[in-house]
Amino acid sequence: MRIATDIGGTFTDLVAMDEKGDMRTLKGDTTPPDFERGVIRVIEKSGLNPQSFTAFIHGTTTIINALTERKGAKTGLITTKGFRDVLEIARCNRPDLFNLVFAKPKPFIPRYLRFEVEERMSHEGEVIAPLNRDDVARAVEAMKKEGVQAVAICFINAYANEIHETQTADYVKALWPEVFVTASCQVTREWREYERTSTVALNGYVGPVASGYADRLERRLDQLGVKAGKFFMQSNGGATPLSGAKSTPINLVESGPVAGVFGAATLGKAIGEGQMISLDVGGTTAKCSLIDGGEVKITTGYRIERTERSAGYPIMAPVVDIVEIGNGGGSIAWMDDTGSLRVGPRSAGAAPGPVAYGRGGTEPTTTDACLVAGRLSSANFDEAVDIAAVENALLERVGKPLDADAKQAAVNVIRVAEANMYNALKLISVRRGYDPREFTLVAFGGGGPMHASALARDLGIRKIIVPVAAAVFSAWGMLMTDIRHDYIQTKINPLAETPSQEFGQMWDGLAAGAAADFVLHGIAEGAVTRHYYADMRYNGQEHTVKVQTPAPPWDEAVKADIEKRFHETHERYYTYRLEGTPVEIVNLHLVVYGRMEKPAFNKLAPQQAPVAEALVERRQVYFTWDGWMETPVYSRKALLAGAKLTGPAVVEEKDAATLVGPGQSLTVDDYGNLIIETEVKPS
Repeated sequence: MRIATDIGGTFTDLVAMDEKGDMRTLKGDTTPPDFERGVIRVIEKSGLNPQSFTAFIHGTTTIINALTERKGAKTGLITTKGFRDVLEIARCNRPDLFNLVFAKPKPFIPRYLRFEVEERMSHEGEVIAPLNRDDVARAVEAMKKEGVQAVAICFINAYANEIHETQTADYVKALWPEVFVTASCQVTREWREYERTSTVALNGYVGPVASGYADRLERRLDQLGVKAGKFFMQSNGGATPLSGAKSTPINLVESGPVAGVFGAATLGKAIGEGQMISLDVGGTTAKCSLIDGGEVKITTGYRIERTERSAGYPIMAPVVDIVEIGNGGGSIAWMDDTGSLRVGPRSAGAAPGPVAYGRGGTEPTTTDACLVAGRLSSANFDEAVDIAAVENALLERVGKPLDADAKQAAVNVIRVAEANMYNALKLISVRRGYDPREFTLVAFGGGGPMHASALARDLGIRKIIVPVAAAVFSAWGMLMTDIRHDYIQTKINPLAETPSQEFGQMWDGLAAGAAADFVLHGIAEGAVTRHYYADMRYNGQEHTVKVQTPAPPWDEAVKADIEKRFHETHERYYTYRLEGTPVEIVNLHLVVYGRMEKPAFNKLAPQQAPVAEALVERRQVYFTWDGWMETPVYSRKALLAGAKLTGPAVVEEKDAATLVGPGQSLTVDDYGNLIIETEVKPS
């Protein structure tokens, strides 16, 4: 049996599947700050035998929480002489040109903990000045006196030659064995000094936290009797063994959310859908991502805490291109100083949670609004719901300021929350040069299926998929992952003028590093697959676009094909191409997968009984496009393969509810997914 657990802001999800494809799912409360407690609790609650596990895959919010809550380790930086203030200088590109009170983000490592050492490497990797070990020793002594817990190392042009960084890391470990040490070459081999320095600084900052969490979780799992291999979900959509999570934890910054995107891509391949937009609405946030041609989009330009007024902090690690907003089921509705209604980003979390949970919550949330709007049933909550308390909270905090009753207050909360989600979906599609009408919306998480119907109509999307186990779909996605590592090397080369064998040598160097890593993981060569990409640009441009390339070796015909692919990709992103302008390759990007055994996809039994027998009740439900309607409510368990119904309708399961609006039809496919399609009216 393979098991996956995913820690969210409100719930900790569990999905277990055996070799036959039979599945168990469960939700438990997230237990900050001791998140491992929630993981162990949900495993114990499942009643599964830990000794039967063949793999344990885990997604965690520990890393992003440590960063956003500033609860990482006291970190020092060792850098090249003259580059102490790279983190302070940052970039000059301001998100808001007209913000007169703009301030650059405060570095995670203050200036007094940043130390310079003499060394210098050229951009070609040639040693200009040797490493001064005495400078390193002095920096270590100073950091010891300051009580530093982690040391980050980043030297100028180390992406071209890492020797000085590795020497420094080894020397620091020899002088100070107990400190956490991380060098930029361990995390990224891309250029751009500020982004590299920021990445290694953040990796150092969360390193002791991640190591401590991984050690505690491993110890608790061992005590529970779990003997299986233990893996963490990475931000690139692949898994890594526990050791990788400890050494480069920054690769886990979006550990949980990306699993749902990868799960959507896997599901798409199984049912023949390649163009998809994923929508994951959980308890705290809503996340969306775009899948083009079955491929999940990966970026190394990720930033945390980036807003319209803050540049945020860059993390130069492969991360699934995802847009995340603070709008989930637990997002609190509130009135701002201008009297306008806002929803999120503050969340009620798991404790006290929404008012409907009956745990002392007093502030109305999206979940409370959906309950009053008839989208949710009080029968599916773990505790008895005091509906009068829920309505009163909506009335006092939202209704009275807007001169509305409780039901209209609930409607207003839903409309604001969905407007926020709509904007996020546009950011991942329209703003990336894609027409959402050409895509299928995959909706999951506890709230995704509830809002997908209205959002799809707003975007002109005609097809929605609500997968099996939608409420824990991110954990399901983890079960479908392979071990994945990304190897990126910066070396700017004109495509036409660079000999093919020079590119071959670069690919060989990346492949050698990958081979060594996968030997350590115990992955046989026959289970390894490789994908090749190049980050390319026109001569004179600043930034690049990523192009999938044929496998090496390359010849002139292959290079011509790569250039053609670049022109096409550039035109899709930016609406133009510059035929005849020289093209450069900036980075080579090798993605290596180590295939892991995966459970089978089980087909659902065909529907035999009339669909009417799945009817649970009828109640008044609010639909964003159509208002309040008398609506039949069906049990998802009772709808089998081939079952069909038309909107308006609600399909309920324990942890989620799917809305089917008027003019929409629902079909259950062979695997149990709900397929919702919107009727196209003749013009």
